[in-house]
Amino acid sequence: MKYHGLKMEEVNDTMKHLWNKTYQGTDIDGIKICSDSEGASVAGKRSYNYRVVMTKDHVEMDMRGRCSAGQKMLASIIIRLALSDSFGQNCGILALDEPTNALDTENIDALAGSLVDIINARKGSNFQLIVITHDEQFLRKLGEAEVMEYYWRVSRDLKQKSVIERQRFG
Repeated sequence: MKYHGLKMEEVNDTMKHLWNKTYQGTDIDGIKICSDSEGASVAGKRSYNYRVVMTKDHVEMDMRGRCSAGQKMLASIIIRLALSDSFGQNCGILALDEPTNALDTENIDALAGSLVDIINARKGSNFQLIVITHDEQFLRKLGEAEVMEYYWRVSRDLKQKSVIERQRFG
């Protein structure tokens, strides 16, 4: 129980930091995961019900039904980043599939900045970032930060066969 509480606090602290750094709107101050214990423990194990809440002026509200698609997408990415930071520190890989989907330009730029910070923080360790994206602006932002040497471009040739090419930034 104590470990669960400490890990939830750690995850929520990371989420608060990432949300404040990344989210460019003013209508949500932060997000966090709340856990409610469900019923009695069975064989010494408890069951938890987790929910994501947003805060505004120290008031917590469930995100469900109150947020835009972009806010939900950003919250989802931030939750995954916080969980990976807390539980996967010895894991050398982070994969994001279309992380900019439904985000506006300001939040795309801020997300790129947050990822650059994560990459810089993990320099010197065995860390790999995999991003699947169609967003060339997002890719360009990551390249301008000089944290990645190259990327792989997947396209189709005239016969509609996949072509995979290694591309350098710059």
